Amino acid sequence: MTIQQLFKTAPVTTLLLASFIGLFIMQVLTGVDANNPSTEALLKWGANALPYTMQDQPWRLVSSAFLHIGLMHLLFNGFAMYFFGQIAEPMFGSAKFLALFLLAAIGGNLLNSYVTWQSILDGTGQPGLSAGASGGIMGIGAALLIAALFKISVNGMVLNLKSLIFIMGINLVYGFAVPGIDNAGHIGGAITGLVIALAFAIAYRQRLAVALQNAAIYQNQNSHRYQTTYINQPPSLDSYSAHQATDLDTTDSRSDDTYAQSSTGTDAGSDINTTHANSITPKTPIKPSFIWQLLPWLAMLLISIGFVWWWQDIHYQILQVLKAIE
Repeated sequence: MTIQQLFKTAPVTTLLLASFIGLFIMQVLTGVDANNPSTEALLKWGANALPYTMQDQPWRLVSSAFLHIGLMHLLFNGFAMYFFGQIAEPMFGSAKFLALFLLAAIGGNLLNSYVTWQSILDGTGQPGLSAGASGGIMGIGAALLIAALFKISVNGMVLNLKSLIFIMGINLVYGFAVPGIDNAGHIGGAITGLVIALAFAIAYRQRLAVALQNAAIYQNQNSHRYQTTYINQPPSLDSYSAHQATDLDTTDSRSDDTYAQSSTGTDAGSDINTTHANSITPKTPIKPSFIWQLLPWLAMLLISIGFVWWWQDIHYQILQVLKAIE
């Protein structure tokens, strides 16, 4: 897929990839090592670090998602974003896809900070740095898992659940097996993506149910329309010929009477058919409730509020410990 095709299919994915690459190029041009950037350089460019993020620089929860620690880290996350994004963005919509990525990244960084803070309190850990889009990408992958589980299709294709589980499993196992991988960030991002995707899936199922009901109403109306047309058809040519032959065998006066009776009978039949046709009242198509369209946004709003509370809780604990030390 060319860049033009990717931008047309998934514009947010294209812009995210461009931001990852652009930020990395800017780092290298300013003297940052492309393979082993220093701690000072990472802090300068917005890495997630507990003493900074949880005190007065919460913006690092977002900025660190665009920063990568070396070229290989960038390439790995770039390819993952490329493959996941071109599927997930058309499925969820560009705005929701971007919100999903950002919230999953924040969720991963918050869980990383929480785990780090708890290990410091227990005396088993110390502050460290974390950076990369892995948390957001794991959130997108988890959302695709839910989409596959609920059989949500994109462009007529349903995702392969087993393949997605295999890919996500490899990432989690790799995180536990290789030292220096922010596994808490991966897990936090994946959990955030799962919760958000559940709201997407529930809303999708409700809209699909309404669409199926409308299709049944449309089909029912069409069948009645065809039936009414058949009932109101004029007499066949053979019936008319037989009636004409009978009239020729009778006297003129009797023919007139028969014609009058026949006309009266035809009018009565027409009235019956007209009444039958008018009794078929077309049903108005059902509109999906507006709440189902808002459900994913409401879920993400609640998650955002929860993240703000979580950050404030850790922030308050750190301040209390610092006051006690002083």
